[in-house]
Amino acid sequence: MAKIDITEKVVSLAKRRGFVFQSSEIYGGLNGCWDYGPLGVEMLNNIKQSWWKEMTYRENIEGIDAAILMHPRVWEASGHVENFTDPMVDCKECKGRFRADQLEETDCGNKGYKGRKAIKCHQEGKFTEARNFNLMFKTFVGPLEDSSNVVYLRPETAQGIYVNFLNVKEASRQKLPFGIAQIGKAFRNEINTKNFLFRTREFEQMEMQFFIRPDEDEKWFEYWKEQRVNWFIKNGIPKEKLNIHVHEKLAHYAKAAVDIEYEFPFGFGEIEGIHNRTDFDLKRHTEYSGKKLEYFDDQTKERFTPFVIETSAGASRSFMAFLLNSYDEEEVVKENSDGTKSTEVRTVLHLHPSFAPIKAAVFPLVNRDGMQDIAANITEDLRNYMRVFYDDSGAVGRRYRRQDECGTPYCITVDSETLTNNTVTIRDRDTMAQERINKDNLVEFILKKIK
Repeated sequence: MAKIDITEKVVSLAKRRGFVFQSSEIYGGLNGCWDYGPLGVEMLNNIKQSWWKEMTYRENIEGIDAAILMHPRVWEASGHVENFTDPMVDCKECKGRFRADQLEETDCGNKGYKGRKAIKCHQEGKFTEARNFNLMFKTFVGPLEDSSNVVYLRPETAQGIYVNFLNVKEASRQKLPFGIAQIGKAFRNEINTKNFLFRTREFEQMEMQFFIRPDEDEKWFEYWKEQRVNWFIKNGIPKEKLNIHVHEKLAHYAKAAVDIEYEFPFGFGEIEGIHNRTDFDLKRHTEYSGKKLEYFDDQTKERFTPFVIETSAGASRSFMAFLLNSYDEEEVVKENSDGTKSTEVRTVLHLHPSFAPIKAAVFPLVNRDGMQDIAANITEDLRNYMRVFYDDSGAVGRRYRRQDECGTPYCITVDSETLTNNTVTIRDRDTMAQERINKDNLVEFILKKIK
């Protein structure tokens, strides 16, 4: 199967089953913006909850939720007002707009030149001169739209952590080393959006800033790099589909930086960055605010500005990686009613059970003899512990296939044997194996499997 076909099929499945929809689709859509449907929002929340537990259920990491709108001086201090720009060019022929530094990998906007890269148009002199374009969305606070009321939609969540460093340290009484974690929306007015959820204008970040003594930066950089790679692996991403990209050209604030990359159909792409940001951010905010963001060590009697190790994962990109990684098409043998056998293709999402939006589906084999009532009661019992789906329409085989496409790890069927011995069949999504268990043991059985 060609890699591009996988992406197209996953995008189609995502809409059909309610994972992801194009934003404002009935109006033609808004480029670079996506809506998470009923299954998508459950899966995204499961990913974020897993990250949150992984990062904050520790003794030395606290959580916050900072405001999206911040004082405009924050973005002057961080360098975003001056430096957060991309070089932009326009095509005089197709009127398309492109990043000047990505012309070799970007398709031409003229539909008559299928497969042609924008760099060809540039070589032919069809582009305007490059000009810098600031990626921050600008808005205004209050009734007057003038320069004194300008604020920005945050382009990253990290600055909300830095400006709250003293607040969190004093409120939580943390000692170095300690971290502050946050999940939140960020906004970037990208010149070009592409590859489904990979590059969008509105997205969520899962970030943790770990404050340390300057002489311990290399130790903690390596520690968090290993921790974050392991989180992806234990939640279903094969190690061979991950890559560690070491940055040779560093941002002005960084001492070291690596990207954790996933092998998307279009190639390896970043899903999380690990950065040694040194003491740049705290010192800049000290300079611009006049408030000293320092740490006093009671034992050594030293006063210093901590270094920061940043882990910054994209919730949306992680969602896309886990979704693509789980997609599979399997050829399975089907037994027909006349005793013959045939093959069919089964589309299935092999999601990690903890990420699956629906944990179990419950079916009455037929709608008679009270099987619906038993199935409904099982559904209500399970709903106290997990997301469950009840389905009594169509053949059981078709119901299985629907749940396979949703990534549901377990399907429970109430049949005639249930009426006599209180047992049900439970089917495993990945192996399709079925076993009978007492219906009163379902909660314990499924929760143990999910964990």
